[in-house]
Amino acid sequence: MQPFVRFNIVANSFERRPVVMAGVLGIYWLLLSVILLGGFTATTAKDQPSYSTYTAYAHLSAGLCCGFSGLASGMAIGLVGDAGVRAVGQQEKLFVGMILILIFAEALGLYGLIVAIILSQQTYRCSY
Repeated sequence: MQPFVRFNIVANSFERRPVVMAGVLGIYWLLLSVILLGGFTATTAKDQPSYSTYTAYAHLSAGLCCGFSGLASGMAIGLVGDAGVRAVGQQEKLFVGMILILIFAEALGLYGLIVAIILSQQTYRCSY
């Protein structure tokens, strides 16, 4: 009697791809944090703070944008990865479809990073 799920197929690298794709989302957040840290300056020449409220809200919105898009992308990758690995274990033809859906789910996080970079460039320097 042959099992319903062929474990030799599932044990291959199919099950590792969603984990790697979800790990890329953490790199997006790290990249955004380095970009945001480049926008901080302690004081101006007259010892006045140069970090305006407008810039602070722009950086906050960039972080929230990247965070929520990464959360949505991670949940999509997790759900598709779980169902996809089980489906590929039953029928190997579904592998390409699973990879395509995982790529589209990863694109959600990338779009959030792009919007966050655009938002983080909106700055206003205080002049006293």
